Amino acid sequence: MVGACLTGLPLASTTAQATPGGPGVSGRVLAQRTVGDTDYVLREITIPPGQATGWHYHDGTLYAFVKQGTLSHFDASCASDGVYEKGGFLKEPSGADHVHIGENRGATDVVLEVLYVLPHGTPFSQDAPSPGCELP
Repeated sequence: MVGACLTGLPLASTTAQATPGGPGVSGRVLAQRTVGDTDYVLREITIPPGQATGWHYHDGTLYAFVKQGTLSHFDASCASDGVYEKGGFLKEPSGADHVHIGENRGATDVVLEVLYVLPHGTPFSQDAPSPGCELP
């Protein structure tokens, strides 16, 4: 699905801003293209063992493929809304009402390939305050 959406996108060699999160959480742009008022950006996100993305939301929809590791994903009520292993896919809906966090609870890096479908010019993510609940 990601490949089909990005056919013909030029490769970008720049490193993008990291998603808000723990030490070592990083992201790099693999490809990007703007069509009309929508930005399509393919990024590779790496989350080291024991780290998390930080609480955040997106202004557009994200589609992610788990290339390596296992991602534990939680919503703003601190309930698990999925555990995604290597080869799995997840979708993150847009909006401030969809605050979430991703954690790497494993022993190896989590590597995600993420397709961002964003309104033109918006950031990859918006920081959100911790909802104050404890993750399971």
